[in-house]
Amino acid sequence: MADLPFDQREGWIWLDGEFVPWQDAKIHIMSHGFHYASAVFEGIRAYNGHIFKLNEHNERLLKSGQALDFTIPYTAAELNEACYAALEKNNYKNAYVRPLAWRGTEQMGVTAQHTKIHTMIAIWEWPSYFSPEAREKGISLITSPWKRPGPDCAPVHSKAIGLYMICTLSKHYAENNGYNDALMLDWRGQVAEGTGANIFLMKDGEIHTPIPDCFLDGITRRTVMEIARSRGYTIHERVIMPEELPDFDEVFITGTAAEVTAVGKIDNITYEVGPITQQLRADYEALVNSGADEWRLAG
Repeated sequence: MADLPFDQREGWIWLDGEFVPWQDAKIHIMSHGFHYASAVFEGIRAYNGHIFKLNEHNERLLKSGQALDFTIPYTAAELNEACYAALEKNNYKNAYVRPLAWRGTEQMGVTAQHTKIHTMIAIWEWPSYFSPEAREKGISLITSPWKRPGPDCAPVHSKAIGLYMICTLSKHYAENNGYNDALMLDWRGQVAEGTGANIFLMKDGEIHTPIPDCFLDGITRRTVMEIARSRGYTIHERVIMPEELPDFDEVFITGTAAEVTAVGKIDNITYEVGPITQQLRADYEALVNSGADEWRLAG
């Protein structure tokens, strides 16, 4: 089933408050969200029947809708309940959870003041974003020709689907050049993130990461930073320029889909999958499989 196109899969999708068979979960081709990218989404994971950081994700979904000037007609608590109902309805314990909200068909044009807001939750099995082999040796990144826009050019702190167009283009650029993924710079030429994950770089036993002023401050990013601080690591949130990349010893990316994934190469620069990456990856895996949302250092 995992290899089937997504419109041919089996299961149930929660759509506007009701469960419908997966293959019947359809919207009209004239939906505003399809034509004008007026839609927002979340990516969440369930581990052993527990949906990790669920409320935090759904709160962010509501804020993303507000950033696009619409109100999702459910509370975070209602969305949380629907996500767990969908997990049970589809009989999954370990799965990827995708809530999405979009403007409907009532208007066609740039203005969309009177469109109805629709919401859906789909759940499917997605064990790992990268292959086990790539995760073990570290994935490869190539610098994308596409840049993250400034905060005055797009709603950069939302998970708006329009922001991911350049991610797809960057990912294709990477794959067409023999790399696993792309490193994206921002409009100023500073290191920003991957196509769907935040980036961390290690030097002299300390952790460096870009300031999320024009891209998403990921929930996994914040979780890993919490774990790292509890381990006593110093974290520097700062401007990182691409000419600094050869100075680092280790690199990893974080995201709901990527989890904690080591980077073995950026362009022609190679890195080891070192002890900080290994420690934080193990800690993160222990946390998400524990059934808890908050990290507690044993002892």
